[in-house]
Amino acid sequence: MKKFLLGVLMVAIGLLLIGIDSQAQCSICTKTASDLNPDAARSLNAGILYLMITPLALVGFIGWRWWVSNKQDEDEGNANHE
Repeated sequence: MKKFLLGVLMVAIGLLLIGIDSQAQCSICTKTASDLNPDAARSLNAGILYLMITPLALVGFIGWRWWVSNKQDEDEGNANHE
């Protein structure tokens, strides 16, 4: 289980590091960023990526809890059949 959690943590950190250079702008934000200087445009992009982390983390946590719950139910079901 520790190896699994370590793997998930490493993937999450890797995705965050890759996401730093991503272009996370919609068409309206792209138009706004093109009117700004490069530093302000980079800050706008970083802010969009920062705001994206919370919903993804919540969905990931809910999915993980669902997976753990199902795994416990399967383990209890297998114990009852023995």
